[in-house]
Amino acid sequence: MKHIDFYLDFISPYAYLAFEKLPEVLTGISYRVTHKPVLFAGLLRHHGQLGPAEIAPKRDWTYRQVLWLAHSQGIELQMPASHPFNPLALLRLAVACDARNEPNRYVCETIFRHVWKGGGEAVDPARLQALTGLLAPARPVDDPAVKDGLKAHTAAALALGLFGVPSFVVDGKVFWGSDALPMLRAYLQGDPWFQGDSWDSVSRIGVGVARTAPR
Repeated sequence: MKHIDFYLDFISPYAYLAFEKLPEVLTGISYRVTHKPVLFAGLLRHHGQLGPAEIAPKRDWTYRQVLWLAHSQGIELQMPASHPFNPLALLRLAVACDARNEPNRYVCETIFRHVWKGGGEAVDPARLQALTGLLAPARPVDDPAVKDGLKAHTAAALALGLFGVPSFVVDGKVFWGSDALPMLRAYLQGDPWFQGDSWDSVSRIGVGVARTAPR
């Protein structure tokens, strides 16, 4: 049985699409998934990047593509009333639902669908209160141990070189993005391509030119 660490943030529509698609993609494979909520903004900040929703033309395209992908894959998805939003309350709620800071699939599914189905405000106080009541976390969401658990997941993601969500880590290999799911399946099925040099060779490609930050 393979162990998959699934790094996610509920703010990401691609993480939601990947979450919904994962069981189908891995049909017939023996695996176990550990869900690790992380603060996507923390990854972006570390790498000096903007999120796709922070670049106006890219924001519009991202939402169009996400809606198309959901339509084409038969996944119900409605954009929340506002996006991006601050996902900390949702991330901490997920972490608070498990003593090891690793929420199960039901918890993640409930929170993802809270955000990506129905078109409501993801962090509306009344909706958050109802969601918290439904999930009945074992610890308060403002427990310092909960906050530390989320920080630890984010730090672990950075230590692995992660730069975005969704990211799947298996045997030290990182598969990034919902479009990497077929590649992940191929690896878990033992595709011989992964035994060759292609995986590692990319790190030996020289940098032809490096842009400096505009002044």
